[in-house]
Amino acid sequence: MRRLSPQAVLRVCEKRGREAGLRGFRPHDLRRTYVSTLLDRGVDLSVTSDLAGHASPATTKRYDRRGERARHRAAEVVAIPFPRDP
Repeated sequence: MRRLSPQAVLRVCEKRGREAGLRGFRPHDLRRTYVSTLLDRGVDLSVTSDLAGHASPATTKRYDRRGERARHRAAEVVAIPFPRDP
């Protein structure tokens, strides 16, 4: 089995993006979606970094598209050890 060249992957993504009506669709969009989905489903950043083939979790973090939504969800899981004011 032969591997696709980076240029071939780009051409396939551009073609499929046009067919789907997406403008500016690139292979890295798939990578960003993959990383964000793993993180969104609770996969550890270090494991996600390994799966993405990144040498550093800092690189993987740049692919995270979740933004504020993830921060708000993270804040919701923190247990507050004292009663809240009514």
